Amino acid sequence: MGTTYRIAYSVLSSVTLIVMGIVDTVFRLMYGRGRAVTRVKDPLLLLPAHKLANKIRNRELRAEDVMSAYIVRAKEVNPIVNAIVGEQYDQALRRAQELDFMLDGLSADQITDRYSEKQKPLLGVPLSVKEAFAWTGMSNSSGIPGRRHVRSTEDAPVLQNLQEAGAIPFILTNVSEACMWFESSNYVYGCTNNAYDNTRIVGGSSGGEGCVISSGASVIGIGSDIGGSIRMPCFFNGIFGHKPSISVVDNLGQFPIASEKAMPMLQTGPMCRYASDLELQLRVMAGPSGVARLKLDTKVDLSRLRVLSVPDDDGGLLISKVDPQLMEAQRKVCDFLISQGASVEERKFPKFRMALDMWTGLLNLTDDGPKFSAIIAGEESEPVRCVTEIGKWLLGQSQHTLPALMLGVVDDFGPKLTKEMDKKAVGILERLRAELLEEMVATETEKQGIDEKVGAKCPTSCANGGGPQTNGVTGKWQGTVLLYPTHPHIAPYHNHPIFTPFNFAYTGLFNALGFPVTQCPLGLSREGLPLGLQVVAAPYEDHLSLALARALEEQFGGWVNPGSD
Repeated sequence: MGTTYRIAYSVLSSVTLIVMGIVDTVFRLMYGRGRAVTRVKDPLLLLPAHKLANKIRNRELRAEDVMSAYIVRAKEVNPIVNAIVGEQYDQALRRAQELDFMLDGLSADQITDRYSEKQKPLLGVPLSVKEAFAWTGMSNSSGIPGRRHVRSTEDAPVLQNLQEAGAIPFILTNVSEACMWFESSNYVYGCTNNAYDNTRIVGGSSGGEGCVISSGASVIGIGSDIGGSIRMPCFFNGIFGHKPSISVVDNLGQFPIASEKAMPMLQTGPMCRYASDLELQLRVMAGPSGVARLKLDTKVDLSRLRVLSVPDDDGGLLISKVDPQLMEAQRKVCDFLISQGASVEERKFPKFRMALDMWTGLLNLTDDGPKFSAIIAGEESEPVRCVTEIGKWLLGQSQHTLPALMLGVVDDFGPKLTKEMDKKAVGILERLRAELLEEMVATETEKQGIDEKVGAKCPTSCANGGGPQTNGVTGKWQGTVLLYPTHPHIAPYHNHPIFTPFNFAYTGLFNALGFPVTQCPLGLSREGLPLGLQVVAAPYEDHLSLALARALEEQFGGWVNPGSD
């Protein structure tokens, strides 16, 4: 039986490689090289958020000038990228003017007393908002035609936190339909294009956010991630992002929202152009209670870091092979970390090849919310008949995207047919989680501490599996991180993901595991498209991956200004 399975697996893998090679060639011939946005030239647009806030606070810059610069840039790039689906330009300018007027009337001591860096760390900073999040008076359709007229009546908690810290929201950004696909395209707002090449995707579901930040039309934004929806857009657009540990940032105030049991798979987190803004933005979004779960004040010494570099998923079925340029970029990161005194080991985890099964299995067994066909119906009373609607799509008569309809079909019929397989996959997931914790967390006491922080909300048991009480993480090492490709492909052409629908498994794996991940850009490919990788930490060890992101930005340059003069 084992031999037969291996032969069948090998044959299917070979056929998949051949078919995908043909598909890739067709797309290259069909699209060629596209258009990029113009380079960001205004120096106001090239400052990190924390520096903007400090300069506004110190009266070196006026909030109105900063906001005006971002509005001009947003209007300049959006005809090319189609990422902005709503705006409050006039209101944002008024708020910036009011802030300037207020600060102009205060002494330096009064500003320090009322608008200190601790109280208002994002003072006057322009903020973009993913359309899935509630923002009073703005659209909240999530790209669903049946919700195109829905307007938010309040702000999401995470948006409230950012505004209380001084940020000023000014644009709303595009998503994939119902936020469950990795190309930001829908029949409400259309398709969003990559700032480096408008024939390429921006990822999803937070693709509009990734695009506006990358193109210089925003500096910080809000993302959410249930299968890679922060990390893939950050990767394809060459910016930084962070999927936090479970329950650190409030998920409420977005649509659609995961059911209570599936909520641990969904995380809300920061997206930004500069690594130096990541931790600050996370602190604000999380609030005091969320920050208390982390160790953000702990300084990280790279020479005391243990690094596990995993080059691929070890041959996942129906998953593309990793682009050699991405593997080379990861090797360069390893070389850099070795030069800094870190311990770097290349590792393979055979269970990674089951990432797709583990993610879908856990979601199927925990998601007790509405069916996806009901979600994409929006405000309509009857669920979408997805099979029938696919027929209409083929005739050009459907108002829904093909990926949404296919997911609806899978959600309608799949869980009933795969329940036993799902249980088996979740069992493998639990063993993998125990294996990784054994590698990345020093003692059983610390593992138990993870359980206590998560409580009953952990996707899988954190402290199961038994085994030895200690591992490679001893007093010699401050902690362990894992390096892993974000996606097998550099930013694909539009519609290409339809032929590689399971490649999100590279990111979805860590939603299922419940591990925090920081997405880091690593320059550009030969095609002029962003490279990058995921830095994975153990639960509530977010400070490790965030610190490494800052080091990688300093070494490799971080975000690269798109376009040409």
